[in-house]
Amino acid sequence: MNNFVVSMIWYWIAYFIVTSIGILHTIFNIVVLHMKSMKNSPGMGEGYEKTKPWHPLYNIIIFPIFAYLYLNGLEAITLSNVIYTSFIWGTTTVVFDVIGWVLIKHPWSLTFKEFYIDYQPWITLIYMAIYASPFISYALMNL
Repeated sequence: MNNFVVSMIWYWIAYFIVTSIGILHTIFNIVVLHMKSMKNSPGMGEGYEKTKPWHPLYNIIIFPIFAYLYLNGLEAITLSNVIYTSFIWGTTTVVFDVIGWVLIKHPWSLTFKEFYIDYQPWITLIYMAIYASPFISYALMNL
């Protein structure tokens, strides 16, 4: 398999894990902690709103692990590999998020305003974490 395909496999595994953790955290808040759901409160509901500060943390933990797994599998790890991975992973996230969380309508979809204005500073911190993940892994690999 070429490096791009392998990179994207690791990326999508990380994205799926981070998204699943966020969803499970919201469900936990609603079911176990008895926070209000989107049916019982404005916006996405109290259960989701309380998870927002955690979203960048999920990303800054999970994505560097998968960046490490990808980079460690390369024959040679170069700064250009790291930059390329950062650009591809970060940009893929930005594009996929607008499609999957804004344009495609589903029970948890958001408007542009909700996703890019109301979700600040969390969405910016998430994107920064994903763009930074290959650099974090590279730095840790070279300690």
